Amino acid sequence: MVSLRHHVISLAAVFLALAIGVVLGSGLLSDAVSGVPGLRTDRSDLHGEVRALEDQNKALNDKLAAADRFDAQMSGRIVRDALAGKSVALFRTTDAADEDVEATVRLIGQAGGTVSATITLTQEFVSGDAADKLGSVVNSPILPAGAQLGAGTDPVAQAGELIGAALLINRDPQIAPVDDEARSTVLTAMRDTGFLSYDSGGQVGPADTAVIITGGALPADAGNRGVTVARFAAGLAPHGSGIVLAGRDGSASGVSAVAVARSEPATAEAVTTVDDIGAESGRITAVLALQSMVAGVPPGRYGVGAGAASVTVPQ
Repeated sequence: MVSLRHHVISLAAVFLALAIGVVLGSGLLSDAVSGVPGLRTDRSDLHGEVRALEDQNKALNDKLAAADRFDAQMSGRIVRDALAGKSVALFRTTDAADEDVEATVRLIGQAGGTVSATITLTQEFVSGDAADKLGSVVNSPILPAGAQLGAGTDPVAQAGELIGAALLINRDPQIAPVDDEARSTVLTAMRDTGFLSYDSGGQVGPADTAVIITGGALPADAGNRGVTVARFAAGLAPHGSGIVLAGRDGSASGVSAVAVARSEPATAEAVTTVDDIGAESGRITAVLALQSMVAGVPPGRYGVGAGAASVTVPQ
């Protein structure tokens, strides 16, 4: 299972980099007073400290890179058969890193699962600026037979409910998934109105679970982007066997989606969050989290950021 070693090394590298900055600042000050008798030795000593700290920082970064390579080489063994016979719908925001998406797809395959679709939540959707337009699409006659949207919920949450009803397989085997035509009707309507983007070359199949991959920290003036993604995840959650919302370093703070999901009790109880998808260990955690929810384990908060309950999924 993923250990704390990777994260300890990472934090050590950060603190060491800060220390180098402090010493460099002191060096600049010593430059200004280099002509003062008795201070030249101090200046020389500071430069020596900088070189030593830079060497230590390089060594820590090398260890961090090695730990990530180790995780990458071990990941196939760790997740083997974790999602055997299961399908995953992968959603991504426009700021999600391609390498995170590609690595997660790879790990799902190594876990024995399949990705039924990779769907992008467009900027128009994530910004939350087209709520009226989204509401008109969601409440048009495209709802699959037998499905219902929550009364009084906002259009973003309703969009999550609609897509969840169309795309995700109910945990109860007695409830059959919607047919291909109904699923295509929903997804095509959302795509043609500019809220989703996906490869239309093949039929999008149903999925047991879903993972939503986002980026890192959002600026304070990011508007509703984080809230929108968190509410979309909450709308998906009643459908399927589990939803994972994942982001990079910084996603657990401020107004980012993971931070919002963890701060809203109802969402935190319905959606698993992972705040280090940029590292191989976080990607492993995302796959193990899907496995645990398929098995009926309640959602968790994983990673190294604010609000995380543990680094990864416990054994």
